[in-house]
Amino acid sequence: MSEKKIILPHRHSEKDNRIVEKMPSPETIKTVADAMKQLGDPSRLRIFWLLCHCEECVINIAAATEMSSPAVSHHLKLLKSAGLIVANRNGKEMYYRAADTDMVLKLHHTIEEVARISCPD
Repeated sequence: MSEKKIILPHRHSEKDNRIVEKMPSPETIKTVADAMKQLGDPSRLRIFWLLCHCEECVINIAAATEMSSPAVSHHLKLLKSAGLIVANRNGKEMYYRAADTDMVLKLHHTIEEVARISCPD
């Protein structure tokens, strides 16, 4: 697939066109926006942070976040659909953890940097 060259109608500087040429695709922006939208909810952000550090079941996530299991399940579904977490079945129990992707790693580190917290040992 060939890249479409965009030429800006007003040429203010050479830099303008170079920036436009490097602009992420609409698909990439949508993926990032969807992830950030899910992390815009405080409950999901807490769950995501927890799952960046461990793999847990719904019951333990609910206890750690002081939420009901149905509420946690709802948030997990949204985080999973955004590609931020993955699930693993062990018998009847489902375990959740942060997805092993570059985007998730960067979001995790950004959260900790902005909140001025560090990973637990």
